[in-house]
Amino acid sequence: MEPSAHLSAHTDPFCRNNLPPRDEWPELTFDLPELRYPPRLNCAVELLDTTIGRHGADRRCLLSPTETWTYGDLRRHADGVARVLVEDLGLVPGNRVLLRGPNNPWLVACWLGVLKAGGVAVTTMALLRTAELSVIREMAHVDLALCDHRFTGALAPVPGLRVVTYGSGADDDLVHRAARKPAGFDAVPTAADDIALIAFTSGTTGRPKATMHFHRDVLAIADTFSRHVLRPAADDLFTGSPPLAFTFGLGALVVFPLRAGAATLLLETATPDALADAVARHGVTVLSTAPTAYRAMLAAGHADRLTSLRRCVSAGEALPEATWRAFHDATGVRIIDGIGATEMLHIFIAAADDDIRPGSTGRPVPGYDARVVDDEGRPVPDGELGRLAVRGPTGCRYLADDRQRVYVENGWNLTGDTYVRDADGYFWHQARSDDMIISAGYNIAGPEVEEALLRHPDVVECGVVGSPDEVRGTMVVTAYVVLRDGVAADDTKARELQDFTKATIAPYKYPRRLEFVEALPRTDTGKLQRFRLRAMARG
Repeated sequence: MEPSAHLSAHTDPFCRNNLPPRDEWPELTFDLPELRYPPRLNCAVELLDTTIGRHGADRRCLLSPTETWTYGDLRRHADGVARVLVEDLGLVPGNRVLLRGPNNPWLVACWLGVLKAGGVAVTTMALLRTAELSVIREMAHVDLALCDHRFTGALAPVPGLRVVTYGSGADDDLVHRAARKPAGFDAVPTAADDIALIAFTSGTTGRPKATMHFHRDVLAIADTFSRHVLRPAADDLFTGSPPLAFTFGLGALVVFPLRAGAATLLLETATPDALADAVARHGVTVLSTAPTAYRAMLAAGHADRLTSLRRCVSAGEALPEATWRAFHDATGVRIIDGIGATEMLHIFIAAADDDIRPGSTGRPVPGYDARVVDDEGRPVPDGELGRLAVRGPTGCRYLADDRQRVYVENGWNLTGDTYVRDADGYFWHQARSDDMIISAGYNIAGPEVEEALLRHPDVVECGVVGSPDEVRGTMVVTAYVVLRDGVAADDTKARELQDFTKATIAPYKYPRRLEFVEALPRTDTGKLQRFRLRAMARG
């Protein structure tokens, strides 16, 4: 579907001018009736004003540990932010606005205010430093930032960036400026394919990739995965650990609950202990986090604090079958595993309820197609390894980046994952494509070895990579293991774990090298950074 330049409300054309060439886009499909959006669409209006029209303004909407906003509160604050942006700060449609802060209600109000004003939201993690923020500012040509007053230090040295704070209590703070504005705001009538947000990829090395998503894309993730797999109700209360800067968090904690008329509890600190406490204290029903957090909550003995949960979503990395079964045994909740990508905005393969096959990621979410292909892009027979290819209503559009041609081939998005599809259409994750270990002629998937090690009761978490063996001239399976408290990390335990692995999977896959560590390197969404493990393995 060609972008409709004549309908665009963006007077600043930077984003549209930096879309990849149309012949490098993936094929976009809109097979479901709910995906046929009108030419003009502002996703903030749909998520907020349209939801209020269905459910009323007095419903609870955003919670923090200390306050509760209704839908009417959120609309008033978002409209005030939009007025400040346009009337005081001179924002014109299409301008990019950098957002910086931890997960809390005012970050959501800023995000919605930017979109209502026709701007493009560039949400960043509160933990990023000046060098990283400078790259983002440069790549997205950002001139204005809305920042939580506690996190301005790293922004101050960024050249060419005007910073407006919120939450400080000062008279010129965004919160006070928004409160002084008249009620209401006439949202900019953006085109459905105007850019709404720029999301930067995480967890990789080198220059980040900026992914651009349309207003209709924001609604599409709610009208596919959330509507057909997650199936939330208006009385649900969501919470989770991913920052709103990551599209996993944006969907799980903002888009999905608002689209359903539900509420979301936003936590600035979302450790496994804090998540369990929040679930118990507030009666959370829908939880989204990474596999390591589910395992950590069980290891800490928090299962009895999770009784209000009816839905759990896992993403960020593959969910080990052992973790799924342990969590189900302890809580009765069947975790919804899913694979998504920043390039695709959210989850496109998943399964829920009776459709779940533990250890499998699931089947394509309604609205998406997926296949496993060889290096030439041809589908491989069921049961054979290959590259995961996917297409649907969302897809990869990098901002001025030659890597677009690597991610998109023949109209399909190539996610960088190695998968097997079975005869029933279920997809089974093997590894990230660069995580396959070639050892003595065998293809060994690091996550499969991790899954075997995690079955041992003394293993809390582990990461498996290949390390070079100069003597053998090949790669050696190397495991980094975190043991539970009180277990001796010695040679005897290492041999025990190696023998355990040999008895669990094919013996040639066992970790010839095994090292005990205090913790594994992870991103803020809990994704294991195997590139750091590979660097450790190289010495």
